[in-house]
Amino acid sequence: MRVTFIFLLFLSLCGNSLASNKQCVVLLHGLARVSNSMAELERKLDRSGFLAVNITYPSRRDEIELLAEEAIGRGLSACGEQEVSKVHFVTHSLGGILVRQYLEREPLPQLGRVVMLGPPNQGTALVDRLRHVPGWTLLGPAADVLGTGPDSIISKLGPVQFELGVIAGDVNVNPLAGLFLQGENDSVVTVESTRVAGMDEHLVLPVIHTIMMRNNLLIDHTIHYLKTGNFIPQ
Repeated sequence: MRVTFIFLLFLSLCGNSLASNKQCVVLLHGLARVSNSMAELERKLDRSGFLAVNITYPSRRDEIELLAEEAIGRGLSACGEQEVSKVHFVTHSLGGILVRQYLEREPLPQLGRVVMLGPPNQGTALVDRLRHVPGWTLLGPAADVLGTGPDSIISKLGPVQFELGVIAGDVNVNPLAGLFLQGENDSVVTVESTRVAGMDEHLVLPVIHTIMMRNNLLIDHTIHYLKTGNFIPQ
């Protein structure tokens, strides 16, 4: 991809001028959200010494392939404007699928670590049950392929090939989740569905899907993983 090439070229031209060893973190929100939902993470990452790039992308407008190219491309461009040595990702929900989609097609040599918050790595049965309900189309084409069936984007993605820590929630406040989801869940995605082959760490916290990224303990675990490759020991 053109953006990846430009990013790599920038780093090669910088050579030994990378004095600060600054590390960039691209933040990607979930479906029907905006970058403000990741604002608390952005602030705390900045205070922890990272350069946080918080991307807003039109999650309800395009298919996942296009969303991945646009959102991650802009994130890499923003990181490439700074003197950074590594690029990490922290994602919420759909954002994690965008990263999997992108990195499966465009390996990134400067990639650091990835933390996914409530990712539907095996899809979610809520999509299977609700996709034919009137008004569902307002969520856009990306929502349509987050189910568990053979037409799901998940069925086309392989095991991850990068350092990945996954944080799942187990607080259900959604009556529909109680009807349609089997096992512990965060009101949208089951704990089991957040798992993906190749991940390094998996953690379950008492958080709700829609607001988990604002939880202070979750943020602490996220930063610890980006720095060390492990969540905070329990």
